[in-house]
Amino acid sequence: MLSGLLTVTFDAQDAAHLAQFWAGMLGREVVEAVGGALLPGDGTQPGLRFIPNRTEKVGPNRVHLHLTSASLADQQHTVATALKLGANHLDVGQRPEEGHVVLADPEGNEFCVIEPGNTFLAGCGLLGEIACDGTREVGIFWSEALGWPLVWDQNQETAIQSPQGGTKVAWGGPPLAPKELKNRQRFDLTAEGDQQAQVDRLVALGATRLEVGADGAVVLADPDGNEFCVRGH
Repeated sequence: MLSGLLTVTFDAQDAAHLAQFWAGMLGREVVEAVGGALLPGDGTQPGLRFIPNRTEKVGPNRVHLHLTSASLADQQHTVATALKLGANHLDVGQRPEEGHVVLADPEGNEFCVIEPGNTFLAGCGLLGEIACDGTREVGIFWSEALGWPLVWDQNQETAIQSPQGGTKVAWGGPPLAPKELKNRQRFDLTAEGDQQAQVDRLVALGATRLEVGADGAVVLADPDGNEFCVRGH
């Protein structure tokens, strides 16, 4: 089986600096990890891993994070903290009445600070959502891959959540942004037990084998072509 812990890996020009930014945003500690830096997660909040990659960011990411707010003052404080740590405001066509604030981290990765009272993310924790471009098919794939139930399935939009609660992973349905290069943000999974057996199971669910990394991690693509890794325990 796969570990119930999900990690999101970021490619970063300066992995240590970006890890410190997100540590400041999420109130976590940075720990050294093979090839980069890690903000460990737990059963309800995903970990974030940052690895050096000199490739320039091209276009919007297929993945972005949503941070929650307990009040309007809390939202304003989170935005102010982000700007102090090196974030910038970002215009992606959002309307003022939508309530959320769109920002870019120091390397241009989009993220949102969600307004208070958002019922969909109520009780999900500070890192409320991993919001993804993706089809309904890929939402179903990840529900089966992780063993996380669907908590939203309407109008081609899907979302899953750990049985323990916490951060939701959501896909907004078509149309998808064009994918020209390897995604700079990817899911990272750990196999408990036989790594190859888990890779075979994921392929049977609809994944495609891509390569085996130098560290032994198997790189696959989900049904929408998004790369992800399966590591041995």
